Amino acid sequence: MSQDTYNPPKVWKWDATSGGKWASINRPISGATSQEKLPVGKHPLQLYSLATPNGVKVTVMLEELLALGHSGAEYDAHLIRIAEGQQFSSGFVEVNPNSKIPALMDHSTDTPTRVFESGAILMYLAEKFNEFLPTEPAARAECLSWLFWQMGSAPYLGGGFGHFYVYAPEKFEYAIDRFTMEAKRQLDVLDKRLADNRFICGDDYTIADIAIWPWYGQVVLGNVYDAAEFLQTHEYTHLMRWTKEIESREAVKRGCMVNKTSGPESGQLHERHDASDFDNKTQDKIG
Repeated sequence: MSQDTYNPPKVWKWDATSGGKWASINRPISGATSQEKLPVGKHPLQLYSLATPNGVKVTVMLEELLALGHSGAEYDAHLIRIAEGQQFSSGFVEVNPNSKIPALMDHSTDTPTRVFESGAILMYLAEKFNEFLPTEPAARAECLSWLFWQMGSAPYLGGGFGHFYVYAPEKFEYAIDRFTMEAKRQLDVLDKRLADNRFICGDDYTIADIAIWPWYGQVVLGNVYDAAEFLQTHEYTHLMRWTKEIESREAVKRGCMVNKTSGPESGQLHERHDASDFDNKTQDKIG
């Protein structure tokens, strides 16, 4: 390996000109950079998001709840353009002080309830509507274990493998090898789990599936990081079977469209304010 060795200084200082796709919005401090209120639509549930894997978790969950007939799950999905730094507006920071999508405001409570972190939102909605989260203690513990497995593992897949394989300004063999090894280990964990289970937690579809699929299912399909061949994802046959079954669900198809700004226009629904929006999608381009 011939790459230069980096010797860290005694005290790190922020170099705002460091490279990478997200260099213009990454910074070592938190808080708002602009004063701007968030829009509020007509429904009690107000979602502020983008169709990244973490954002898709929540829109899929909401569409699944609506498919079951929970009218209280009607929602407005407002687009947050993270590449433009909209997550650093004062309004967004009030909903999520960590300035990450997705963020949810529930106006059906006496005092509006904010929920941030995608796993927390899934759990909140599951408990609010009594769906997709088992109530029997052992089954509930299993489901939450897999939910938090995803929350703890995905940073190695996204911030590790995805960053160094796709977004880093330079390709470093050590970093790519390190996180490829971990990504494949995680895929193997899922494949072995799904060898004997239809869904992650057994026979029932739960928030564990809803959390894991947008990350690992999309990687397997080659829709995230365009790395299916590199990772040889076709070898994970049980994971692939599960991935395609989840992909075929109508609520998943709808959820994947919401707040999406890339790919074919037919698959994009920049904002969602009513179920009819899927049939009357705006064709306006993101300016």
